[in-house]
Amino acid sequence: MREIEELRLEIDGIDREILELFKKRMEVSGDIAAYKSEKGLPVYDPVREREKLVGISKEAPEELRDSSVALFRMLFELSKSRQAELLGNSGALADEVMKAIEETPKLFPESALVACQGVEGANSQLAAERIFRLPEIFWFSSFDAVFSAIEKGLCRYGVIPVENSTAGSVNAVYDLMMKHNFRIVRSVRLKIDHNLLAKPGVKLKDIKEIFSHDQAIAQCSEFLQSHPEIKVTPCENTAAAAKMVAESGRRDIAALSSRSCAELYALEAVEESVQNTGNNYTRFICISKEGEIYPGADHTSLMLTLAHRPGSLCSVLTRFYALGININKLESRPIPSRNFEFMFYFDLETSVYSPAFRKMLTEVPPLCESFMYLGSYSEVV
Repeated sequence: MREIEELRLEIDGIDREILELFKKRMEVSGDIAAYKSEKGLPVYDPVREREKLVGISKEAPEELRDSSVALFRMLFELSKSRQAELLGNSGALADEVMKAIEETPKLFPESALVACQGVEGANSQLAAERIFRLPEIFWFSSFDAVFSAIEKGLCRYGVIPVENSTAGSVNAVYDLMMKHNFRIVRSVRLKIDHNLLAKPGVKLKDIKEIFSHDQAIAQCSEFLQSHPEIKVTPCENTAAAAKMVAESGRRDIAALSSRSCAELYALEAVEESVQNTGNNYTRFICISKEGEIYPGADHTSLMLTLAHRPGSLCSVLTRFYALGININKLESRPIPSRNFEFMFYFDLETSVYSPAFRKMLTEVPPLCESFMYLGSYSEVV
């Protein structure tokens, strides 16, 4: 058996050969880019790429077939990236984003009109108070109404929950994102403690019904399962549940809500911190009508729809990988008007000042049926 040092030396030699061939391939890709520019041809040629992959699949040994196809998919993405860079086609979206970076004030506003869903004491209010020093909050009955308030210019900003560390994504919000025009300008993670709130003097044994939001109910599922005798009723949000308990004439009901709501609505905590885990956080986004990109923005959110064919998502993921962009979140939601087709939501970690960010804005949209840029922003700690 050959020694490991000898085998590694052989690998090093092969790698040098691969690198030289890669350099030659990229040089030829540059010549192809010049030809396409002269003839007005697009960078991406799906027919040519498909033919190449079929040929590679046939030529590769059976045990290496999948690996060979994956390798050449990556090579094709790198070649297309190089061609796009040489052609210098920044695209209207990239120009729009760069303009927003230049024109946005250097400091995030301390005070503004902010739309939130629910009533006084809602977690959206607490999130708004983390994002703004002095928010002027306007209350709306639904998340849909918050989005509409931003689109119509009734409020400059809106604060909406998008995901929880225990219960997952707020699907209703992701579905609404598909039908509204907005930009994300900031985000914040808020630690959530759910307490069982009731009128003063009420004991756990007295409670026959608990009210709260679906997400809070999911986050407290273990506590609720330990009390199967108590009816659980969803309502619009946790603060509204506390308000309803306070205003009700009943003494056999309680709400899953925050400590601030206990003080606000003169309730007492029958049980404290009843969520499944102490590490319970909800992420909120701050949205606006116009794009605002403040200094330090290192998160970007996108919504994409892709062709309903094998490899379409892989092409996008490979391009992110080739650009060195980290994906923090990938969420899929069904498109109501299209059977078994999905919208893909991405949270990316990349500075808006990085070359990879601008390349992404230029190179990814042509791979998609639709590409919606939701904004670039930083997260409040």
